[in-house]
Parts: sequence; C-alpha cells; structure tokens
Amino acid sequence: MKDGTAESHARIVREIVKEKAVTLGRAGERLEAALTTVAALAEAWHAAAGNGAERTRLAAEYERAWRAAETARLTLVIQREAVGVRHHRDVDQQFPRPPRRLG
Repeated sequence: MKDGTAESHARIVREIVKEKAVTLGRAGERLEAALTTVAALAEAWHAAAGNGAERTRLAAEYERAWRAAETARLTLVIQREAVGVRHHRDVDQQFPRPPRRLG
C-alpha cells in the first residue's frame, strides 16, 4: 500500500474500533438504566405492603421492566460477541440479574 492509502486504512480501522467501544458503552448504559428501573419498582412494591391494588400494579410494571432489562442484557451480550468477546461472566458480575418475580 502507498503511504497515503495505509494511513487512510489505519484511520478507518481506528474509527471502527472507537465506534465498537462506543456501542458497547451505550449497551451497558441501557442495561444499567433498565436495572435501576427494576430496582426502583421492587423497592416501591416492598414499600406498598398492605396495599394490594398498588402492589398488583407495581408487580405488572416490574414484570415489564424485568423483560426490558433482559432484552438490554441480551443486546449487550450480542454486541460483545460481535466484537469477539465470548465470555460474559463479567456482565453477570457487573449487572446482576434481579429476581424474576417479586415476593
């Protein structure tokens, strides 16, 4: 390759690597936000002890939020695999799964 071509190629490769890192970061942020929502709903559910109607509403919201968090987790894992990361133990350590059901 000519010097100009090699330099252009190297710049493009750097941009691709940077974009992969940004994409992974965004996926992690989305999972973190989803897990924060799940935790807040669990806390509200526990605080609503004695209020059956409120607990029922919160449990339904929790279920939707839990599914959204699972989707966000899957997205992060897929992004990681797309860049060659095959082990996801650190995802489970950094973003522990909340219980599937309240109770």
